[in-house]
Amino acid sequence: MSKKDNQTLSFSQSVNHMADRAFRAMDMAPDIAAAIKACSSIIQVNFPVNIKGKVEVFTGWRAVHSTHRLPAKGGIRYATFVDQDEVEALAALMTYKCAIVDVPFGGSKGGLLIDPSRYDRNDLELITRRFARELIRKGFLSPATNVPAPDMGTGQREMAWIADTYKLLHPEDINHTGCVTGKPVAHGGIRGRTEATGRGVVYAIREFFRHPEDMKSAGLKGGLAGKRIIIQGLGNVGYYAAKLLDEEDDAKIIAIIERDGALIKEDGLSVEAVRQYINEHKTIKGYADATFTENGLSAMELKCEILIPAAMEAQITAENAGKLKTNLIVEAANGPVTFEADEILRKAGVSILPDAYVNAGGVTVSYFEWIRNLSHIRFGRMERRFDETRGQHLISAMESLTNQTVPDWMRDEIVRGADELDLVRSGLDDTMRNAYQELSNTFHNNKNVEDFRTAAYVVAIDKISRSYFDIGVY
Repeated sequence: MSKKDNQTLSFSQSVNHMADRAFRAMDMAPDIAAAIKACSSIIQVNFPVNIKGKVEVFTGWRAVHSTHRLPAKGGIRYATFVDQDEVEALAALMTYKCAIVDVPFGGSKGGLLIDPSRYDRNDLELITRRFARELIRKGFLSPATNVPAPDMGTGQREMAWIADTYKLLHPEDINHTGCVTGKPVAHGGIRGRTEATGRGVVYAIREFFRHPEDMKSAGLKGGLAGKRIIIQGLGNVGYYAAKLLDEEDDAKIIAIIERDGALIKEDGLSVEAVRQYINEHKTIKGYADATFTENGLSAMELKCEILIPAAMEAQITAENAGKLKTNLIVEAANGPVTFEADEILRKAGVSILPDAYVNAGGVTVSYFEWIRNLSHIRFGRMERRFDETRGQHLISAMESLTNQTVPDWMRDEIVRGADELDLVRSGLDDTMRNAYQELSNTFHNNKNVEDFRTAAYVVAIDKISRSYFDIGVY
């Protein structure tokens, strides 16, 4: 699943070409469009680390696409294919993504050219802390101006190391925990962050299915139950999205595509069983309750209602776009459909929910975490018991008026006060719903907008341009 095979345009060119459609739809002046597309700043750092007696030099990047809102926000990925173009493209996507879901951040992204599997925990800590120092000292990491988060190859552990490094360098900053998001809960993280992107994907799909006109345009009807779904990538995002669709929405996950091939089962796979098998065996090969094929990408060409690429960019290209047999593509990964492939799919009438909207669940909950860090209090701490007491009074009033006892299940639901996880999920659901409704309205009410992706960019660019206009940039 090499992300650059058969890719004519670079990742950043592909993102800019897609944005250009929105600029044309909005009839925006070319100079204004160029200003919005431009990457504000990027830094490349090269630093040595002594790994078991041998000095290795590592290369990393941090790009800031826009500071129309602060801080700039975006993950840090560790991978062998990271380069400056990719980091710039992902930073641009973050700018548009935050605007679409009304998260008041600019766009940023970081990457370290490394194969994390080659290093043990202690080595990775040394490397991560040194990378963090380079970014902090050069002004590319702080709770006020630039806030990273986990991405491919990184997680809570790396974010905790980065946060601790920032605290050591800036002990006077009382908001130091807000310098990164995606931290462990015990170290300033927020409940629900790990699942946030995948859960946001599901909320996006559910909202799509609440809009009959949009379903009709995709050739779909009915609910999610029984819909055949193909998932590419069972990492953090793909796993939570597939698990929820399988267990809560009763959809059929007919294929799961991983690096070493694909599992296919027309009656539907158990996502949790596949994940447990991967955790134990580090591969999907040998999984008994499905058909295995080594040609994983070929599984994307199976007939299904929904295809969810949740792996990496440039997985659907001009070479395979015409072979897909799906009604709806839901981009859980960043940039999984190249610009050339997008043109083919648009002409074929395939509906695409774009990455800049679909995978915004992560940055949405990162926003909640950042706010939590700055407020220095967890959500629900002040009102939860008050809500429980009010619920108990309501139960007592109902029983007094009806002379009947309220069933235990109903009592538990009414009395229970919302905890932090409940509030995070509620806020995420509300954010994804509202953003979709704005996107759908733009799609249907702007005659120059022909697809959901262009609608998403129009929504984002309109907000960004208004922000620049208000402060007198143009």
